[in-house]
Amino acid sequence: MKMQIRKYEPMHQQAYEILRNMIIEGILTPGTKLVEEKLAAQMGVSRTPIRESIKRLEQDGLVQENMVIEPSEDDLRDSYEIRMLLEGYSARCAAVSFTEAEKKELQKTVQQAKEGSFEEALKANTVFHDLIVKASGNKRMIDVLEKMRSLILLCRHQIVKSHPCLHDEHDKICEAISSGDADAAEKLMKEHLHHNMEEYMRGLKARSNEH
Repeated sequence: MKMQIRKYEPMHQQAYEILRNMIIEGILTPGTKLVEEKLAAQMGVSRTPIRESIKRLEQDGLVQENMVIEPSEDDLRDSYEIRMLLEGYSARCAAVSFTEAEKKELQKTVQQAKEGSFEEALKANTVFHDLIVKASGNKRMIDVLEKMRSLILLCRHQIVKSHPCLHDEHDKICEAISSGDADAAEKLMKEHLHHNMEEYMRGLKARSNEH
């Protein structure tokens, strides 16, 4: 497989994004060994950006000892427990600080998820959470959550074949934020993520039983 590298962007960043997407989308399946020479040849780059990319993927929790991980129940639970704490706080911040324009943008993502295709709903879901997380204004926290998302996206593509219908929960979170109810926004976000975690855990157990 030949992968296109654009000359006007840093090679290490492009290589990282390509490999990350290949892992998340299931092109590089769990247990696949990431061989620097082979990947460098496929991308038409030296081994250095590949090596740097693999290190970043290890930090994201997607790769261990140059091998694509098989997500475990503990991996998923740990990631969601962190998300519940941090995104619950972010929802509280959003309820206090969101402008009318931001509230409308949030409402728009909920509508897009309801009306769009499966893939469009997933994208709208990501934007929904991104908007709320940014309300925290905490760059380090945003970086931590981005790493958590990598593992969760891997689980989503490899385990969950249909996204759970959680539009009503997004509606309630959006309503709490729009009305400025910080307590409700935090509580609803934590409950929403807990329900999401349970759905993925069921998928992970079903996958394990198949093997």
